[in-house]
Amino acid sequence: MPRGNREAATGILKSSMRDNYTEHGVDEYYQKVGATYRNPHFPGVKNCLFLWLNRWWRLRQPHIEDKKFFVFDMACGSGEATVAIMEWWQAGREAFKTRQERDHDDHSDSDRRARPNSAPKARLPPPIGPDMPVPCILAADPFTAQAFHTRTGLYAHPLSFRDIAEGQLPEIASKPVGAPKSNNSSQTPSPESSLRGFSPPKVDSPIIEMVICSFALHLIEKPSELFALLWELSTKARWLVILAPHKRPEMKDGWGWCKWDVDSWSECRMADPVGELLEDRVHCRVYRSLNT
Repeated sequence: MPRGNREAATGILKSSMRDNYTEHGVDEYYQKVGATYRNPHFPGVKNCLFLWLNRWWRLRQPHIEDKKFFVFDMACGSGEATVAIMEWWQAGREAFKTRQERDHDDHSDSDRRARPNSAPKARLPPPIGPDMPVPCILAADPFTAQAFHTRTGLYAHPLSFRDIAEGQLPEIASKPVGAPKSNNSSQTPSPESSLRGFSPPKVDSPIIEMVICSFALHLIEKPSELFALLWELSTKARWLVILAPHKRPEMKDGWGWCKWDVDSWSECRMADPVGELLEDRVHCRVYRSLNT
């Protein structure tokens, strides 16, 4: 049940994803609902990603190369992960602006006013200055490109897990699929570029900072196909973030990744439950590439 199994929502034919898959099959189901698909687990997805990104930012920020912050939303659905990332980034930029204003405020209670406790402290994004790179989104899904574009204004490429395992990657999601490359600086800015005032970098083979796969990776039933995909990704990305309502799929040693304890910020055994995140029944597991 990879993309939500709560009450019916837009694009979900029945409330049980297991029933949907049994009646229609996975591919046929997403062909039917691809244009209107929504994952009702978005609050849990967002909370998990905020917690992960806060931790990652604190410990990885000095290592981020300027203008090379690429995030691959793989099997992107209607863009739940992308929306969470961009909301995290925008909140971090607002936190930075608020801190600057606070620094010029002589009132003793300015710190309390700057960041109200409307959310648990651990989920509050850190201040993100304008000198740090904007997340450039890469997105792919063979069924839900229209739903992704409707929700995010960005473009997903119709790449399958097999396509990605064979070495294909999408271009930056601010461009329509198949659009010619252009150096025209008068182009309408993308949602990413509007955060900094310039277009995201154009690259042929980006080093991806993280791949996020939400409620989909366990659809790969054959271990050989899962290995092929994960090994290929391990040669192109630093981090793999898996979001699911359970702990599948099972990752194995020798597949190009080590499991990462987010709390201690260190490697742990594949079977260890330590350092995982759980928010609103959404499990989040993180892996570090051994090949990049």
